[in-house]
Amino acid sequence: MKNYRIAVLGSTGVVGREMIRLIEAGGIPAELVPLGSARSAGSTIEFHGEPVTVREATGNSFIGADFVLGAAKNAVARLFAPAIAESGAVFIDNSSAFRLMDDVPLVVPEINGADAFSHHGIIANPNCSTIIALMAAAPLNRLSRIETMTACTYQAVSGAGQEGLTELMRQTADVAAGRSAESHVFPAQIACNVIPFIGAEQPNGYTDEEMKMQNEGRRILHSPELRVNCTCVRVPVLRSHSIALTLRTERKITPQEAADAIDAFPGCRVARDISGRSYPTPVDVSGQDTVWVGRIREDLTDERGLTLWCCGDQILRGAALNAVKIMRLFM
Repeated sequence: MKNYRIAVLGSTGVVGREMIRLIEAGGIPAELVPLGSARSAGSTIEFHGEPVTVREATGNSFIGADFVLGAAKNAVARLFAPAIAESGAVFIDNSSAFRLMDDVPLVVPEINGADAFSHHGIIANPNCSTIIALMAAAPLNRLSRIETMTACTYQAVSGAGQEGLTELMRQTADVAAGRSAESHVFPAQIACNVIPFIGAEQPNGYTDEEMKMQNEGRRILHSPELRVNCTCVRVPVLRSHSIALTLRTERKITPQEAADAIDAFPGCRVARDISGRSYPTPVDVSGQDTVWVGRIREDLTDERGLTLWCCGDQILRGAALNAVKIMRLFM
């Protein structure tokens, strides 16, 4: 295997650091180019036991790169996309900047990995909740096409970055001490609370975060008629997202059929005995590559409906790991 020059844009963030860890742990022969803002330039990241200096990202940072893994915000991804394209590198981007562009593949390797090879320089990583939900739904879609899906996501504060983690920890301490909990990152107190609103409200009353499940799901499953009703809830959990899914398929799928299909699907497992429980929790799946599924049962309101619960590490399975898996398709 050749030695790859891999640039990580946004290398000092939570997802960027996880990408670097996966490159190292996966034994990928790589020359690492960690890139960041002017503020983070000069700091170091350990790679194979050696410190590597973070460089400020500029238009010239991508020359000679084979791959660029994007873990930065939309504006940064858009800013550097032309320079990355000019360099000839494959840009695998975790932001939402390119996800709905017709000429940019939106890929979950286990589901539609072949789509990656139609790229024109950019491959988009889907939303973290979309990845986790579709890893559970895709094996059922192969049994019988999913017509509709109702999803309620319970999203960890780390989905909002390090600032989200810090706010929950600070507020939890404040509440425990009887102090007022001030909110700067989230629109309401998150400690000992839930917030049924993530993203920006759209004209139809849903948020942009909620619409991602339908818009991205249609592309990944190659199902343009898929209809999704989604509610996104921020919960006081440090890491890993949970999703309650109810699916309606063209033909009835029994819970046993569903469990067998999920167990046979790479990267997905049915929880049968986790500390005596037949369902996963965020704590169970944090730090794991696998999406765990439980509570598979018939929908009592629809004879062709099926309800399940799934959990996945949104930083790992829902972001960094998916990007690295896409990159591996080309190695």
